[in-house]
Amino acid sequence: MEKAWSVYIVKCRDGKLYTGISNDVNRRLKAHNEGKGCKFTKCRYPVSLVYKEECGTKSTARKRELEIQSFTRDKKLSLIHRSK
Repeated sequence: MEKAWSVYIVKCRDGKLYTGISNDVNRRLKAHNEGKGCKFTKCRYPVSLVYKEECGTKSTARKRELEIQSFTRDKKLSLIHRSK
């Protein structure tokens, strides 16, 4: 059985926020913190998980990722704050 896909936001050591998707967020977070995640976080780790939203399918997660990426920083911070 395939794992559900999630959209997630990590906060980088410089305070910047990165939004991504994965069907194994813990594995992806580990990769980000080893400098193997993506170009954006490669020079900004360590990162910490600040938001996670299960979406089910990869397609749904990708659409939600694009939606969140279009948010202003303040709107992303509001989303993060509401989830806690």
